[in-house]
Amino acid sequence: MKRLPLFLLSFLLFPVTSTAHGPTPQKAKESVTINASVEAVWDMIKQFDAIASWHPDVKASSGDGKNVSDGTRTIILQNDGQLVESLDYYSDKDHEYNYRLKTENVTAFPVSSYTTNLQVIAGSDAKTSVVTLKSRFYRGDTGNTPIEKMNDAAAVETMNTFFKNGLVGLKNKLEK
Repeated sequence: MKRLPLFLLSFLLFPVTSTAHGPTPQKAKESVTINASVEAVWDMIKQFDAIASWHPDVKASSGDGKNVSDGTRTIILQNDGQLVESLDYYSDKDHEYNYRLKTENVTAFPVSSYTTNLQVIAGSDAKTSVVTLKSRFYRGDTGNTPIEKMNDAAAVETMNTFFKNGLVGLKNKLEK
């Protein structure tokens, strides 16, 4: 009977496993109740490229004016960072749209990619609305050992803060 060489036997008995791994998807979700009808809220946010009119973290926004799949917008953040986003889904009927990061800028916004859903639904009565932003995303540094300002925690904090600030800005604008 032939014997297996010791190094080959060790691979069979103790397979090599890797401890390195890439990033895992992260999630963020924020909602706010606004004292305004669904139609009033939707009128404020339905124009995809006009986010600067209600989001305090956005200094300027522009786009192609299309509220259809592949419509695009460019946003300039308060830190002068620029992001380009594109629409995947848009529904006036459902008061909802989905969009994704098209061109990243991890130094300005430490997230390498994201998809986001924005939806407005009726609140507990016809005079209130609930706006929800939810997203799935990856950290800015997708390597195995990201620096602190580009790790999962930084990405989650950035996305949650961006959502919270936007929803507070929208609420303040509509409840004046």
